[in-house]
Amino acid sequence: MTKGQALAAVVLTHLAISVVHGQAHAGAQVPLPFAGTLFVYIIILAGPLIGLGFFRWRPREGAWIVAASMSGALVFGLINHFIIDGPDHVAHVAAEWRTLFGVTAALLVVCEAAGTAVGIWAARPAPSQRSGLRGFTSEVSPQRSGAPTPNRQDRTS
Repeated sequence: MTKGQALAAVVLTHLAISVVHGQAHAGAQVPLPFAGTLFVYIIILAGPLIGLGFFRWRPREGAWIVAASMSGALVFGLINHFIIDGPDHVAHVAAEWRTLFGVTAALLVVCEAAGTAVGIWAARPAPSQRSGLRGFTSEVSPQRSGAPTPNRQDRTS
């Protein structure tokens, strides 16, 4: 699996889980405040998709956008679904929606952690690029080896 395929898989899986979780929010009548709604639409839903789009032309930047938005989504979900004792906490959702809400909240945690990791992995340059020798192979060209080239004259004076 390539970096792009892994990134696409995690972003599209996240989108699918998010849609089902949003349905559980609506069914359980758990509204978000305006700031929370903005965060969900901009960072959690649009962010990974924008990053995936960027990945086609600017792979490192696109992957970093996915990693950043997924990590933001992870923190948001952990805090609101599992830590803060509020209406968005999995234990306080209406009983008939609690299972779907809780399962999708847990799946989002796993998917967002994976999305963060895959985004970071996809953003990292290949090993040959990390050393600053972009495109370097085991073969050394005469210009880089220090050997004289036909146009180079030795100056001994």
